Amino acid sequence: ALFLLLTSFLHSQILVCKDGNTKFTSEAPLELIKAQSNKTTGVIDCANKTVAFSIDIDSFDGFNSGLQKEHFKENYMETEKYPKATFKGKLIEDVDFNKNGTYAARAKGIFNIHGTEKEKIVKVKITVKDKEILVDAGFEVPLEDHNIKIPKVVNQKIASIIMVEVKASLKPKA
Repeated sequence: ALFLLLTSFLHSQILVCKDGNTKFTSEAPLELIKAQSNKTTGVIDCANKTVAFSIDIDSFDGFNSGLQKEHFKENYMETEKYPKATFKGKLIEDVDFNKNGTYAARAKGIFNIHGTEKEKIVKVKITVKDKEILVDAGFEVPLEDHNIKIPKVVNQKIASIIMVEVKASLKPKA
């Protein structure tokens, strides 16, 4: 009986998400581009304070035109070669995952997009509500840091730093 109790306790420390929302905004002098996806997956191991999130780049929608989405996928993000963006890291601050409340924390880890890894510290708002955890994070992605090339002809239409916002609800692994 003790073994079963321990096993269920350990499993309850792993929280998962399959339908988180990721948005990005490119605010350039000549054009505002916004896109989003509801296919962000994530996992938090509460005991070890580790986090991992992933998104399929092809799942983004909401561009100003179909052609813009096509250029985003084929020319800039090269999704056939680099289909996902990922973040794997660890929470710096302690968060009491057993106590309801809102916590300000930072996650330090490796952000990988377009096949290029960069260490990043992301500010995160974590809301604990019963057995659910809501994560709200925002960060910048400088295109240059990830070897994402923008042709000069459109550099007034695409920002050199993209704003990213992630919102996810994580629940105990079933």
